[in-house]
Amino acid sequence: MAKILILEDDTTFAQLLEGFLTKHGHEISLATHIKPSFQLIENEKFDLFLIDYRLPDGIGFDVITHTRNQGISTPIIIMTSFNDVRTAVKSIQMGAFDYITKPVNPDELLMVIKNSLVKKESKDIKIETADSDLIKGKSAIADRLYEHIDLVAPTDMSVIIQGESGTGKEFAARTLHQQSKRASKPFVAIDCGALSKDLAASELFGHIKGAFTGALNDKKGQFEVANGGTLFLDEVGNLSYEVQIKLLRALQERVIQPLGSTKQVSVDVRIITATNDDLLNSISSGEFREDLYHRLNEFKIQLPPLRNRGSDLELFINHFVQLSNRDLDRNVKSISAEAKSLLLNYDWPGNLRELSNVIKRMVLLTPGEVAQVNALPDEMMISVNQQTMPGNASDLKAVNEQNEKTLIAETLIKVKHNKSKAAKMLNIDRKTLYSKMERYGIE
Repeated sequence: MAKILILEDDTTFAQLLEGFLTKHGHEISLATHIKPSFQLIENEKFDLFLIDYRLPDGIGFDVITHTRNQGISTPIIIMTSFNDVRTAVKSIQMGAFDYITKPVNPDELLMVIKNSLVKKESKDIKIETADSDLIKGKSAIADRLYEHIDLVAPTDMSVIIQGESGTGKEFAARTLHQQSKRASKPFVAIDCGALSKDLAASELFGHIKGAFTGALNDKKGQFEVANGGTLFLDEVGNLSYEVQIKLLRALQERVIQPLGSTKQVSVDVRIITATNDDLLNSISSGEFREDLYHRLNEFKIQLPPLRNRGSDLELFINHFVQLSNRDLDRNVKSISAEAKSLLLNYDWPGNLRELSNVIKRMVLLTPGEVAQVNALPDEMMISVNQQTMPGNASDLKAVNEQNEKTLIAETLIKVKHNKSKAAKMLNIDRKTLYSKMERYGIE
C-alpha cells in the first residue's frame, strides 16, 4: 500500500481516481490547488504525487520545483490532457518520474504507479549494477558512438555525455564504467537535478552530526561511497556555484571535506557527467564555472536523438516489445502495418524513454498477439498528421481536410470521447460527426 497525494482540480475525476486507487489498496489524499498541496507535502510523508499539469493557481512544474528545492525525492507523475508529449518530456527533464495522458487508462495508471514505487524503493541516488534490459543499436551512428566509448572507457579521463532527455546517458555512463579498470568497484549515480542547493554538498561530500539543522548523524558522501570506482553526475549543470567550487577542488586535489568537519578525506574516483544542454551556454551566462568545465570535459560523447538513429528504431521497438511481454505477461508477436507506420514516422521527442513507455502501454492494451494502432496514444497520430501536412496551400482541400481531422481528434480527446459533447463543441450534429469520423478513420 502506498500513500498518494492527488493534485487535481476536477473534483469528479479526482474522486474517481481516489475510489479506484483505494480499491487497489492505496491511501489517498486529495488537493485541488497548489498552495494547500505544499502544506500537505511539507507536513506529511507521501510515497507518490499524482499531479494534473494545469491547475487553478499554477502548473505541475511548480510542484516539481518546490519538492526539489525542499530536498523531497518522492516520485511525481504528471497527468496531462493537452496532447503535447513535449510538456511531459519537459516535466521529466525537471525531475518528474513519468507522465500519463487523459483520459487515463486504469491498467496503464496502475502500471505507471507500480514502476514509480519500485524506483522509489531503490532510491534516486544509488549504486548501479549492469542492466541487461538495455540494448545497443546497430546503425552506423551507433557504431561510431560505441567506438568512442571503447576508446575512452579504459582510461581515467573525465567524460561529459551530452544529449537530449531520454537518449540513454546513464546507460552510456554505465557502459563506460563496465569497460574500465574500475569495473569491480562501485558505480554511483546522482541526479543533480533532484538535489536542492542545500542538499547537494551534503550528498556529494557528506556531513558530520550537527553540521546543520537536521544533521542528526554523520553521513558519508557519495564521493566516499564511490571511492575506487565511478561517480556519475547527471544534469551537472544544475549544481549551484558554491558546490561547483567544492567539486573543482575535489577533482584537483583528490580530497573532500565533509560539511562541519575539519578533516580531509582522500578519494579516488573517476567522474562522468551528463547534461541536456551545452554547458558552454551556461558558462557564457555565468551559471557554470569555465575552469570546472575544462576539468570535466577531457572527452565529450554526443548521444544522438532517436529520430536520427535510422534502422535502430525498429530494433529498439522489437526489444521493448519483448521486455514488455515479459514484465506484463503478454504475448504480442507482431505489430499491425498501421501501428508500425505510426511508430516509425513519429519524431520521438522523449527519445528512448518515451519509446519504452509507449511500447509498454501498447503491449498492456493488446490482449492478443497483434498490436493495433488503437493501442497507441492518440496524440502520436495527431503529431504525425501535423508533420505530414502539406507545406504549401496549393492543395487547399487537402489542407482543410487535414485540419478538420486534427481538430475532431483533439476535441474527442478533450471530452474523453463523449460524442455528444464533441459535436456540440464543433458546432455540428452527431450524425455529421459520425460521418466525418468514419471518413477520416478516427476510432
